[in-house]
Amino acid sequence: MDMPFVIVAEDEAIIGADLCMTVQEAGCEVEGPLPDVSSTMLAYQKRKPDLAILDVNLGDDNVFPLADKLIAEDVQIIFHSGAYREEEIAERFPGATLLQKPVPPQKMLETVQRKLDEA
Repeated sequence: MDMPFVIVAEDEAIIGADLCMTVQEAGCEVEGPLPDVSSTMLAYQKRKPDLAILDVNLGDDNVFPLADKLIAEDVQIIFHSGAYREEEIAERFPGATLLQKPVPPQKMLETVQRKLDEA
């Protein structure tokens, strides 16, 4: 069986590196950290991920239009943000998973496993 493929979009380098290491520990192949929407979109166009972990704000851009495309392709998403509340995300994306920064690695690991099981 192939390893699950996960895209990590995070514009803060240290947080992005930690996220990628955590996801790799879950037995996944990782693309990232991707610092902006355009590089995240390019990675998605090259290879459809099983899961995307998206910082809601990447630089000056918002990931919602990209999230719409990923959801339309049945890609599981974990939103990762320090700026948004769960209600704000749920209003736009009912049933979405939001993890508030900072996220303990174990919680991220458990959430990644759960979302991949849902895929």
